[in-house]
Amino acid sequence: MRTIRRVFWTYLLLLSTAWWLSDPTPLADLAHVFAWRAVLLQYTGVLAIGVMALALVLAVRPVVFEPWLGGLDKMYRLHKWLGITALAASVAHWLLAVLPGQLVGLGWLRRQAYSASALRTDLPALEWLQQALRGQRGMAAVVGEWAFYLAVLMMLLALVRAFPYRYFFKVHRLLAAAFLALAWHAVVLMRVDYWAAVLGPPLAVLMLAGGIAALRVLLRHVAAGRKAVGEITRIVRHEALQTMELTVAIKGRWAGHQAGQFAFVTFHAKEGAHPFTIASPWTGDGFIRFRVKALGDYTRTLDRRLHVGSVVQVEGPYGQFTFEGTRPRQIWVSGGIGITPFIARMQALAHAPDGKAIDLFHCTAVHDAQSTAQLEGDALAAGVRLHVLWDARDGLLDARRIAAAVPQWREADVWFCGPAPFGQALRRDLLALGLPAEQFHQELFQMR
Repeated sequence: MRTIRRVFWTYLLLLSTAWWLSDPTPLADLAHVFAWRAVLLQYTGVLAIGVMALALVLAVRPVVFEPWLGGLDKMYRLHKWLGITALAASVAHWLLAVLPGQLVGLGWLRRQAYSASALRTDLPALEWLQQALRGQRGMAAVVGEWAFYLAVLMMLLALVRAFPYRYFFKVHRLLAAAFLALAWHAVVLMRVDYWAAVLGPPLAVLMLAGGIAALRVLLRHVAAGRKAVGEITRIVRHEALQTMELTVAIKGRWAGHQAGQFAFVTFHAKEGAHPFTIASPWTGDGFIRFRVKALGDYTRTLDRRLHVGSVVQVEGPYGQFTFEGTRPRQIWVSGGIGITPFIARMQALAHAPDGKAIDLFHCTAVHDAQSTAQLEGDALAAGVRLHVLWDARDGLLDARRIAAAVPQWREADVWFCGPAPFGQALRRDLLALGLPAEQFHQELFQMR
């Protein structure tokens, strides 16, 4: 999380600084409301289109950024923050455009003339560009306004968790169309001398990259080279845990995966792709497994809708929750369905041990003897020291219990997968006891 926070704030700072260095308006000219309005209209427009462009680039799931940002789950969190920033900047831009005129009409504000700073005379191309765009300004303003309304609606729906995912993933594509309209709006109405200043080249690259990403979204070419068709060959139900284990035979090309990674799986085209952690290591035999828990409206229906022979689409792999690290000891903590990446890792270690001392703490609200026995077998084969905590019998796990059970805990990397509040509390308490922040690794379940 610290990495994406740094990236987020650094990006906003660089974009803002580039705009500040590019705007030729002297501070002495900002003597009244309409002067400030003209300048801030430019700034909020640049900020909104800049963050929307990066958000769209992240939306096409570019795996090249995963090592730098900590995995696709972290990238989606950054995508969400950028979307919220775009929403705020767009609303501010719209208010600056319409509110002063409304206040003048009500007699609460006196209109004052403002003349923008002259263009640079040493670049005749800027004068030509301004003349070429001048005739499009009226249409760009109208198109931009309606694209703004569409984008705001889509961004607000994305933030409403109650809005069904099967509708969300469909209407969210409309943001790509809105971006293309807003990008044209920005090109026409932005000061043309920005293109010859510090802001011009990076903003042009961003808008081009965002435009390409938008077209890929609209044409449904997102991660096209990372998709494979599969067929369900086996279903094991754990009724007490409300969980299914699905074995999928990959029929197309699959590049392989590391234990701990996840994939987007499409069981039904109308519902779209959902992320699921892969519950098995890759052995090259063409089979991968998933554990699916009935947590939401859609996953609760899968038990009766899926059967052996069902065709699915698998996209991936993604994620950096891959248990890499130089420390000789690891502590794994899972809650509920969060055990999945640890099962895959234990099965991988059974065939290729890495020599690390590992303690696995698995917390469960429901005791299931069959699943526990299977977990014990995987742990024994992998040489992992297993601690199964049943809430009703053993109480809740906390940092002090881990420290008491593993005296060398300060020498360990901690890997957590489970409910977000549990992980946040555990991280906070372990850091308070002295664990360095970089030694705590957490998967983020939420993708929106």
